Amino acid sequence: MNQRIPNYRFAVWLSDPNCAAAEIARHLGYGAVVLDIEHGAFGLADLERFTPFLKALGLDVLAKVLAPERAPIQQALDFGADAVVLPHIKSAAHAREVTAFAKFPPAGDRSLAGGRTIGYSPYTDEWLAAEDARIRCYPMIEHAGALAEVGAILDLPTVDGVFVGPGDLSVRRDRGAYSRDAGDFADQRTIANAARSAGKHWVMPAWNEDEKKFALEHGAHQLALTMQHDALRVGLSAAFHEASALAEEVSS
Repeated sequence: MNQRIPNYRFAVWLSDPNCAAAEIARHLGYGAVVLDIEHGAFGLADLERFTPFLKALGLDVLAKVLAPERAPIQQALDFGADAVVLPHIKSAAHAREVTAFAKFPPAGDRSLAGGRTIGYSPYTDEWLAAEDARIRCYPMIEHAGALAEVGAILDLPTVDGVFVGPGDLSVRRDRGAYSRDAGDFADQRTIANAARSAGKHWVMPAWNEDEKKFALEHGAHQLALTMQHDALRVGLSAAFHEASALAEEVSS
C-alpha cells in the first residue's frame, strides 16, 4: 500500500461480525471498517465482542447505528467505536437533537457509562475531554432535507463530518435507483464543498472506479471501497465463470 495514503482512509463495509473478512481486509492494507448495524446482522453481544477484536487488528471502526436514537449511539460508543454514523437525518434541527447523544455535556448529552472506553477506571475531566475529541459523529446525508441544510448540519459543534448515503439520496431526490448520474455527483459535490468550507470530514461509499476517483479528487476523508457481500459475489462469480468457460472448452 502506498505509504503516503493514511491507512485509515480505505474502509471495508461489513454486514455481520465476520472475523476472517476483517482479518483479510487488514492484511490487504485496509485501515478502517464500516459496521452496517442498521441493515446487517449485528446483535449487542456481537458488537461487544467484535468491536475490540477490530480495534486489536488496528482498524478504525465506524458504526452505522441501528437508528438515530440515544441507545444505539451510546452503545456503539461504549463498545469502543471510533465513529458513529447516524442514518435518516431529516434536517439540521434533527441533527442537532440526535448528534448530542455522541458528545458529553456541556457540548452534548451523552450519558456516562463505566467500562471499556474508560479502561474500567474512574472518570476524570481529562478523560471526558479526550473521549469527545477521540470519537467522531457523522450524520448521514441521505434525505433531501438534510442535503438542503448540509452546511447548517456541518456547523453543529456535535458534528465532526458527514457520511453520504448515495442510494437513499437518489431515491429521495426523485431520480429513482442510484445510477451514478450527473445529478448524483452534483449532490455529492454539494456535500464535499460544504465539508471543505466547514473544515470537517466527509465520508463516501465508493463502489466503482468513478466514485473512487470522485471521492479522492474532492477530498473525502474516508472511502468505503467494497461491501462484504459484494466482495463475496465477485469472488464466487469469477471462480464460477472461469470454471464454466474451461468446462465448455474441454467438452468442445
